[in-house]
Amino acid sequence: MDLSQSAELFEANRRFIPGGVVSLNRRVEPEIAFVRGKGSRVWDADGNEYIDYHAAFAPYLLGHADPEVDGAVRRALDDGWTLMGSGTTPWEGRAAELMAGCVPSLEKVQFTLSGSEATYHALRLSRAYTGRDQIVVMQGGYNGWHDEVACNVMNPIEQVGPRVSRDEYPFLPMSAGMPSGVADRVHVLNFNDLDAVEWAFKSFPVACLMSEPILQNVGIVKPKPGYLEGIRELCDRYGVVWVMDEVKTGFRHAVGGYQSLAGVSPDLSIFGKAIANGYPLGAIGGRAEIMDLFIHPDLSKRVMIAGTYNGHPVPIAAAIATMEKLTREGEYLYPRLEAMGKRMEDGLKETCAVFGVTATVARQGSAFCLYFMDHEPTDWHDIAEHHDMARDLRYRRALIERGIYQFPLPTKQGSISAAHTDDDIDRTLEATREVFRSGV
Repeated sequence: MDLSQSAELFEANRRFIPGGVVSLNRRVEPEIAFVRGKGSRVWDADGNEYIDYHAAFAPYLLGHADPEVDGAVRRALDDGWTLMGSGTTPWEGRAAELMAGCVPSLEKVQFTLSGSEATYHALRLSRAYTGRDQIVVMQGGYNGWHDEVACNVMNPIEQVGPRVSRDEYPFLPMSAGMPSGVADRVHVLNFNDLDAVEWAFKSFPVACLMSEPILQNVGIVKPKPGYLEGIRELCDRYGVVWVMDEVKTGFRHAVGGYQSLAGVSPDLSIFGKAIANGYPLGAIGGRAEIMDLFIHPDLSKRVMIAGTYNGHPVPIAAAIATMEKLTREGEYLYPRLEAMGKRMEDGLKETCAVFGVTATVARQGSAFCLYFMDHEPTDWHDIAEHHDMARDLRYRRALIERGIYQFPLPTKQGSISAAHTDDDIDRTLEATREVFRSGV
């Protein structure tokens, strides 16, 4: 592959941007500078074309540059939907109404520009509501960049330590510059371990449990039967606020979020990514009793939420168009995504069997991950102990050389969009056969 123009662009950007990229999660090899996306495809600065399964960390449920969503944004700008910065607008009201109509657990909604901002507000709400300070998060989960949740995602076992239950794992920060006392307030547990959750609730004054319903930052790690129901029961019993982080799962798996598939109702939910099909938007919503702390008459109990760009009309217009389309077309759109996901899963499993590759496919709807291990993982320890990380990285880089873009970092999920076709899936499977045939 010729990546000379990408190399030049990276080198130029490093003059003024640390690392050459504005989000350091994007620093991967090979260094490719993308300049255009449409549907299921992206193109780099050298003109190379790729079938895209990265989807910018998964917001593109409808595909890049969806005509309806982008058209709604253009009409909004033409109609004068500019940032007002005072009072309310009909647009943010419509978006909130749509969200509440889609997700039954959302009695009230507030908008931010990112999922990280929304999870930050969820911590404040939980603490104000319970009068407690400490939180529970999951090893292998990701809930944003701020101090108390930027920890314990893809750490090697020698850092995390051996598997334990009724105990916690060491707080492993993802960044320098965090205050020294942060670790005292955060309890890191393994996903799918209800005994550990109850131990933490009994042992500490926990304000909230914050977790994705499926760990989708380390591939696809599904909840065991009864796990989410068990969290609901334990949170009720111990007076803990359950914050479900649906930034990745929300709207990708169902209009009502993954919680609607699981049949559970968290106290607060966080949404982002697919809610606006690639435009910058986050949302927090849930029980009115908790959400109304944002307007509590007693200033000592009121939770602050502010942001000049909260409810910016451009991402709000995109969100309205996205939710209206998913509500209108979801009855056949989600089954089609499921069918393409199954086509990918079945094809990958068959290919691995033909070439004698020890691997399994974990999938939820349109999100999938090929693990080089003999079973679907149940938590981060399972992945770290059994998945062949080195082979995963070689596999991803070899696919990129063949025009299939999956993010070149082990265990990162692949995301199929409504713009993908059966032919895209078949071409991807043929590329996978070429990769295994080459000995990767």
